[in-house]
Amino acid sequence: MENSLNLRRIGDADVSALGFGCMNLSHAYGLPPDASRAAAILRRAVELGVTHFDTAALYGFGANESLIGEVLGPFRSRIHIASKCGMTAADGKRAIDGRPESLKRTLEDSLRRLRTDRIDLYYLHRWDKKVPIEDSVGALADMVAQGKVGAIGLSEVSALTLRRAHAVHPIAAVQSEYSLWSRNVEVAVLGETRRLGAAFVAFSPLARGYLTDSPPVPALFTGADIRRGMPRFQEPNWSANLRLRERLPLLAAAAGTTSARLSLAWLLRQGPHIIPIPGTSNIDHLQDNMGAASVGVPADVLDQLGRLINSNSVRGARYSAGIQAEIDTEEIPDSVTGPAP
Repeated sequence: MENSLNLRRIGDADVSALGFGCMNLSHAYGLPPDASRAAAILRRAVELGVTHFDTAALYGFGANESLIGEVLGPFRSRIHIASKCGMTAADGKRAIDGRPESLKRTLEDSLRRLRTDRIDLYYLHRWDKKVPIEDSVGALADMVAQGKVGAIGLSEVSALTLRRAHAVHPIAAVQSEYSLWSRNVEVAVLGETRRLGAAFVAFSPLARGYLTDSPPVPALFTGADIRRGMPRFQEPNWSANLRLRERLPLLAAAAGTTSARLSLAWLLRQGPHIIPIPGTSNIDHLQDNMGAASVGVPADVLDQLGRLINSNSVRGARYSAGIQAEIDTEEIPDSVTGPAP
């Protein structure tokens, strides 16, 4: 192990302060890397000290879990695996299904693909609003009692739903989007996880590439890239957001670091229970990202960054209206586009 990353806690487990989001090795951002390159990235993450790896039954409709099981199997005793149920494939399309029988069936498939007899952290990927959250979490609690799941997590839920779920069984982690440009969790969820002693796992901590030295080019997105349907990457929002980030690389250079490391350092500074899970299909980007856990950045630089890029200054919603309707979160109004406070 080349670097020993700072540790943070999920349930009873100590994990690296920066985890690895495995999704884009199989899913979501156009053509994924080939199997050999995906395997090399995962192995390099282990070498760099990453111990928390995040996947889901949805990603690649099972292919991502199979990849994790095959490549990371030899390191199983050293790593902490998180996966998700409740949003999988039905007739080749994404489907939300929180019925207990569906969740238990998904678990068995995931255990087989991951080549393990226990998933360390198992999330309800989305709350199926047709099913009481108590019923879905009750099914997850049964999995814990059977020894097939170590701890329970929820993804993209409100503070109220989190409280209801926690009354059924302790919730070890909540995973939602959180970065400089996605702050809705600051309304209540972040504080509620802190109050309950749960970890907060931040997905898309680099804003789907926006907070890096090489931001994406929406004109090059392929049909399989989910960012095509996200208003922030569409005009006129995208041009405004590009202008907004012009100072980001300048602040990073002044701090002697990169845009990605600076942005991740800001996120780590928001609370000791926050665990970002940046994902990448590029080994150089992986190595850059993982340096954020040890980079020293003056507090005033991080404050400047937070005032520059935030919910008031970013243009556009993070999801289309249809996708947003599926999510149970407190949202900061996307219509607010005035100057940063």
